Amino acid sequence: MVSHYYLASLLLLLLLNPHTTLGAQNLMLPYHNGALLKGTITVNLLWYGSFTPIQRSIILDFINSLSSTAGAPLPSVASWWKTTDKYRGGSTTIVLGKQILEQTYSLGNYLNGTQLVSLSSRFDHLNAINVVLTSSDVGVDGFCRSRCGTHGSITNGQKARIPYVWVGNSEAQCPGQCAWPFHQPAYGPQAPPLIAPNGDVGLDGMVINVATLLAGTVTNPFNEGFYQGPPTAPLEAVSACTGIFGSGAYPGYPGRVLVDKTTGASYNSYGAGNGRKYLLPAMWDPQTSACKTQV
Repeated sequence: MVSHYYLASLLLLLLLNPHTTLGAQNLMLPYHNGALLKGTITVNLLWYGSFTPIQRSIILDFINSLSSTAGAPLPSVASWWKTTDKYRGGSTTIVLGKQILEQTYSLGNYLNGTQLVSLSSRFDHLNAINVVLTSSDVGVDGFCRSRCGTHGSITNGQKARIPYVWVGNSEAQCPGQCAWPFHQPAYGPQAPPLIAPNGDVGLDGMVINVATLLAGTVTNPFNEGFYQGPPTAPLEAVSACTGIFGSGAYPGYPGRVLVDKTTGASYNSYGAGNGRKYLLPAMWDPQTSACKTQV
């Protein structure tokens, strides 16, 4: 089993260091000559714990928007995802697959890494990314202290490598680490938080982390794709651009983004259908070797 962490501590390091330069040109993510996820990839979702139908719809609409431009003006979620097409081998089309609602907390209210892998293994689709989402009342080993989410891969009985992702709802546990910029940071400059585009700090924060880890998964699924640094804690397509949401970002300031005139919510991407808006992190563009923002 290979596992990568999306580090909350990396964001805190940026917030604490006022001399850090965000989005520096010529950032390099070397290619390590391994497989990437290209073609049509199914994303399966396991909801562990308590999620309302509205909360689930925020994530579902985001997943459905990754490869759909229906009714979505630019900048769209799909235009953000298109940057992954620049990573060798053609395009990656995301389709929503199966969903499992695990509302009985069958493994308890605190999960370790082995249990996350067990939950992600409940799907039998091979050409897929299995995503485990935990609710705000579920603790996970390392959550908040060192990570906001994880991606990795497991080997099934057919010796096929299956990628998985875990992301937790941080609203009740550590919004200052894992739901920034919708909450004041736990450390560093204390600028006013942005208003979450879907009115849910925890779920809008989860979208940022799901986006980060899905991009990391398709561009570095088996620890042999695009990344910089040690393989146990790599900088990947989006985690290399931590803290950047719009142009002009610097530590403690996410950058210039769009603001809804009615609600005051901040966003930089339109979803496909249902009129949703999202705030998505910058992604490293291998053609320019720089962090690319939507606005």
